Amino acid sequence: MKISELKRILKKKNLDFALFYSLGMEPNPNMVYFAQYYGVGALIVPKKQPHFLVVPKMEYERAKSSLVKKVYSMDKKRFFESINLTLKKDKLKMKNIGIDKSAFTLLAYKGFKKCFKSSKTKDLAFDCMRLREIKTKEEIKTIKKAFNYGNKIIKKAIKNFKSFRTESEAAAFLEYEAKKLGLGMSFPPIVASGKNACMPHHMPKNTKLQKGFCVIDFGIKHKGYCTDITRTIYIGKPTKQEKDIYNFLLKIQKNIINNIKLDDNCGKIYENCVKALKNYSRYFTHGLGHGVGVEIHELPNLALNSKGKIRESIVFTIEPGIYIPKKLGIRIEDSILMGKKPIILTNAPKDLLIV
Repeated sequence: MKISELKRILKKKNLDFALFYSLGMEPNPNMVYFAQYYGVGALIVPKKQPHFLVVPKMEYERAKSSLVKKVYSMDKKRFFESINLTLKKDKLKMKNIGIDKSAFTLLAYKGFKKCFKSSKTKDLAFDCMRLREIKTKEEIKTIKKAFNYGNKIIKKAIKNFKSFRTESEAAAFLEYEAKKLGLGMSFPPIVASGKNACMPHHMPKNTKLQKGFCVIDFGIKHKGYCTDITRTIYIGKPTKQEKDIYNFLLKIQKNIINNIKLDDNCGKIYENCVKALKNYSRYFTHGLGHGVGVEIHELPNLALNSKGKIRESIVFTIEPGIYIPKKLGIRIEDSILMGKKPIILTNAPKDLLIV
């Protein structure tokens, strides 16, 4: 994706190449984005020559199936030492290197600096996030397919919700349905019932589902791209006040989406939501939304003081919530593709479902 744009950034910043790496089971988002590679190794993007991968021998065949034509196998030396040796063999200059500092652990950075002592580095984290923010036509096609999968799974879970006994059982159903289709997870599913719903990032427990609102936050990964959706249902019989609070939040969420326009300021959209929530704004404890792509949280951020803009071909969430401690929690989240107007990618029903 957009390798040519990254190379322009390298030239502008006078960098010899960009280096992205992964040492563990979790793929590096930039390696997924630029190479469709999910394994251990390093992606090297020189400002002039073709980009290539340097991977352990056990990852060689997987790397050959990525978008990168040129793949080197590491020798038995240490990770960054082996990369350094490969770069020398390829006769690449190593004076100025672009890296994503946010992806480096302290231990890995020490190992990197030990092998690249004379090299200077510049952080490309924000540059890469900006590149990934605007989706290409091919990405949009993949993302729409991902949301088709995600929508079907959450609808199936809600339809079968009466059969679940615990939060963890409901969460396991969501994961199972995704894995059955060969999909990954954007994040561990959140199923938060009763008083647990007042915690936005509650971890599902192996205890009986509690009466009251139940927040279900779920996302899958398809070909490296994430989805995100939240629906809130009600277990038992809601009071009139509870119905009113839910419908109040739903109306705000719909109005925000309907009124979004190109070039809108993300911080201003958040502020408008806070104003609309009135007295309930003190129970709104997180940002209004975030970008979605190869990572579940990307640019733009729809939060306090955000200077981001709504631009064409971005994918982002709108997820207002009301969380009253020890009482209830409600969150309604849709993912939006911005065209000339907002296009809602998540299509599970939003009217309050009582089970």
